[in-house]
Amino acid sequence: MALSDAILTRLLSLHPKIIDLSLMRMESILAKLGHPERKLPPVIHVAGTNGKGSTVAYLRHIMEAAGLRVHAYTSPHLVKFHERIRVAGELIAEADLSALLEECEAVNGGAPITFFEITTAAALLAFSRSPADYLILEVGLGGRLDATNVIDGPALSVITTVDYDHQQYLGDTLTLIAHEKAGILKRGRPAVIGPQPDEARAEIERVAARARAPLHIAGQDWQAYEQHGRLVFQDENGLLDLPLPQLRGRHQIDNAGNAIAAIRLLDDPRIGERHIAEGLKVTTWPARMQRLGPGALSQLVPAGTELWLDGGHNPSAGRVLAQAFSDLNDRHSRPLVLVWGMLNTKDAGSFIGCFSGIASRVVAITIPEEENAVKAEPLAEAARAHGLAAETAASLEAALRQASLTVPAPRILICGSLYLAGRVLAAHAQEEMTKVSGAGRR
Repeated sequence: MALSDAILTRLLSLHPKIIDLSLMRMESILAKLGHPERKLPPVIHVAGTNGKGSTVAYLRHIMEAAGLRVHAYTSPHLVKFHERIRVAGELIAEADLSALLEECEAVNGGAPITFFEITTAAALLAFSRSPADYLILEVGLGGRLDATNVIDGPALSVITTVDYDHQQYLGDTLTLIAHEKAGILKRGRPAVIGPQPDEARAEIERVAARARAPLHIAGQDWQAYEQHGRLVFQDENGLLDLPLPQLRGRHQIDNAGNAIAAIRLLDDPRIGERHIAEGLKVTTWPARMQRLGPGALSQLVPAGTELWLDGGHNPSAGRVLAQAFSDLNDRHSRPLVLVWGMLNTKDAGSFIGCFSGIASRVVAITIPEEENAVKAEPLAEAARAHGLAAETAASLEAALRQASLTVPAPRILICGSLYLAGRVLAAHAQEEMTKVSGAGRR
């Protein structure tokens, strides 16, 4: 076991019995660490329900194409915890991560603190000690009371599409959820607002008006769309004719648009149109409509079978995934079979219902070694309730074998959870996972 694994396991024991979203614990530990949050490069703070990770990835790759040094903080991790902390373009080294975690553990002195809070403190400490041109900081949960919301003056904020997720913490209406997301907006600091449902957009605008935060809104101040196999971006500064993103799906046009709008708003003379184009062409982001290549799992299915992976887990993600695979089927028809697992904190019915009439079969599994995993049979029942043929399998490997019996050779999509996605990637690469799950407590 890596030393960081042992420390992360210890940190889980500090977690309060009940999560009370608050910044008090963060403010306390950061003060003890000498306020690293005040010693950071210009910050781009990214919140939203869907598209945060992809937007961060586009931003990072565009900036790096311009030769800039970029820190990035994302969550959750898929295979290794180190994925969350990228220091000046590189995943944090094991020795550095262990030392930072031990330093934060020591100054915390055994006080209650959430796993996400203390590891975010470690990340901010890492970023404060290494020079960079920018820090791209992804919100973990919500925004207003998220552990990352200790940045007083970001260079700009980004709010990607808001939808239903984490209702137990954020509220059960889009207005309430959008209110929490908009909590990252800061007085006088500009913000890019991605495509939004009307209810969410209205609340974001209300919060921004109160904070006097100038907004640059999709469909109003900028737009991004596909035309003749190209991505067209247009704002008050003109039109860009760009290559399509490497990441697949119509929704990636919106995510790329968020990043381009942010880059244009930064107005950094070091970043030009050619850097934007190059960034779009090289951006990768695991478990987002990812076509799995050769590996351990592809050996379980017959030749000619397509194996896909996506970690989307809420209704909005279900809709864009279903649309993306419907588009794929229009171009190259073959049966779509879902290998599906979810956590009990998500709305399984609303997710799987998006695939009614699109998927030919569903093979439900229980995500292994996840205490909040929904059992396979209730998932299969949820799929049947939406008119989908569904069965269960005892393991991921068994599910792939069952799915591959479909004739002709199917398109298999493993989906429903980022935590399932992490296990898939580890199994496919035959790589050992960090012992603390990506679902480590907030």
